[in-house]
Amino acid sequence: MTATGTLTASLEDYLETIYHIIAEKQVARSKDIARQLKVGYASVTGALRALSDKGLINYSPYDVVTLTQKGKTAAEDIVRRHEALRDFFVNVLAVDGKDADDAACKMEHSIPDVILERFIQFAQFVEVCPRGGSKWIAGFGYQCDHDNMQENCEKCILAVLDDVRTQKQQNREVEKI
Repeated sequence: MTATGTLTASLEDYLETIYHIIAEKQVARSKDIARQLKVGYASVTGALRALSDKGLINYSPYDVVTLTQKGKTAAEDIVRRHEALRDFFVNVLAVDGKDADDAACKMEHSIPDVILERFIQFAQFVEVCPRGGSKWIAGFGYQCDHDNMQENCEKCILAVLDDVRTQKQQNREVEKI
């Protein structure tokens, strides 16, 4: 279970927004939160009271908002989830940044930790695997954009074989030295 297990998706959005505003300005104000989330001041006040009641923020009316240690930990968990999902969508699935950000925002509230960790592990694996990496991801992006899977796969296999042969030859030359 996450550090925010008892929060609604809406309260998580408020907490994440407060975290980002504080990172930029050292403190958050109700007007900054309302502007960022595009909500009314009454909504912000209700959310701030709820977050304060849960011990996640320091809040009193007409004053600045800061995170408690518990709130900072919860916010960092939310931000980590968002960034992991967004990065997976952009770096592995070759999704546009805005679309990836929007989807990550929706999914960050409900994805179980075990699945999120698998997303992160898979993204890391793809980046470092000799059969994967940036060329593989670029190939996937190209295939998504051009709908020619069979031809692209054959070209990719030939390119990988050429890369393996080249690498083997370079290793032999280095061993001779």
